[in-house]
Amino acid sequence: MEQRRIRNFSIIAHIDHGKTTLSDRILEATKAVSPREMQEQFLDGMDLERERGITIKAHTVSLKYNAPDGEEYLLNLIDTPGHVDFHYEVSRALAACEGALLVVDASQGVEAQTLANAYLAVDLGLEIVPVINKIDLPSAEPERVKQEIQDVIGLDAKDAILASAKEKKGIEEILEAIVKKLPHPKGNSDSPLKAIIFDSWYDSYRGVIILIRVVDGRISVGDRIKFMASGNEHEVEGLGKFSPAPISVKSFEAGEVGFLIAGVKDPKEIMIGDTVTLSNNPCEKPFPGFRKVKPMVFAGLYPVDPNDYPKLRDALEKLSLNDSSFVYEPETSEALGFGFRCGFLGFLHMEIVQERLEIEFSLDLITTAPNVVYKIKTQKGEIVEIDSPSKLPEPHLIEEFYEPYADVTVFTRSEYIGNILKLFEEKRGKQKSFNYASKDTVIIQYEIP
Repeated sequence: MEQRRIRNFSIIAHIDHGKTTLSDRILEATKAVSPREMQEQFLDGMDLERERGITIKAHTVSLKYNAPDGEEYLLNLIDTPGHVDFHYEVSRALAACEGALLVVDASQGVEAQTLANAYLAVDLGLEIVPVINKIDLPSAEPERVKQEIQDVIGLDAKDAILASAKEKKGIEEILEAIVKKLPHPKGNSDSPLKAIIFDSWYDSYRGVIILIRVVDGRISVGDRIKFMASGNEHEVEGLGKFSPAPISVKSFEAGEVGFLIAGVKDPKEIMIGDTVTLSNNPCEKPFPGFRKVKPMVFAGLYPVDPNDYPKLRDALEKLSLNDSSFVYEPETSEALGFGFRCGFLGFLHMEIVQERLEIEFSLDLITTAPNVVYKIKTQKGEIVEIDSPSKLPEPHLIEEFYEPYADVTVFTRSEYIGNILKLFEEKRGKQKSFNYASKDTVIIQYEIP
């Protein structure tokens, strides 16, 4: 398909602002799923996502939209999580897009992840279309929220689309805005192949399935490709799109998004952010890749049955392919035997990883108490990182002890300021700035251990 008729976009929002419901309505409006097949949270394929009512993974779906101007457009929607622990998933999804719908709840207004995700989209140079959702609620204040988007985020919201995904209002206007306001991809199909890997997962039948966005050139089944970070070469066995069921295609051209199967059996070969190119006609420069994410919380994971240790090791390898923000290394405990020390982005991330291991890989696990990384300067002047109390050196060997500090930005309504400031003072926080974003909302910056 011509690039001028392709739109790669994401929906970004704070948790519970109705982003996944809006995705469902877009699927319905483009007739990608029949009313009989439709179910709530359609793109949330994991049982865990439905159970908790949150999106954990970024999902992608290709939709055909017949616009009122008589043209047929290809809309590649990349659904993203809203919870702060999965912020990394959002950054990967946005790297494959040219535009984003910023969904804001008409009663709650701009919240912390609205702000964080909007800044992320602005940093990546994406075109943003504001959508004020849930206008059917009795407490909805769309005019106040428009003003908040302008004051707090700095986006022009006078033409923000008023919608109610639940009541199916404003969906046509959103589809028109995607086509008219979001830019089309600008790659060159005649250049050497250059595609970015923005997600991957392991399938026991096909090996590693890789999600790619083709920036330049074209890729076809049978091509010999090279992963530029590892230097490994493979033959393309299959290409396809989710619409939303998987559909095989013969080739992708610049601007398209879809999955690639190349018979990769070892999950370690695939790196998120890597560049895919042709072996016989490689592109000059790879993408810079994604910023390495730093785990914040560490805990030990041990199998209840010691014989499950190899099974746990394989499960962690496959899971880390699908969630590269999670790290692990082997460790032993006198009480629990062999297990792994794992690093997570936060407590919710830790819970989700543990539940995924138990549900998807049928493991019974024991999790140790979570803690953070401390640094110690020894008498010899060496700096040692400690993520477990058992690794602490003898007291007489320690010269200085460093604890992690967080640079925290709090976005809140003015009535909660007193309690929040009190909490920060109790936790030894140091105030860096205090600003009114609007007459009702405040942005406070603190340094806190």
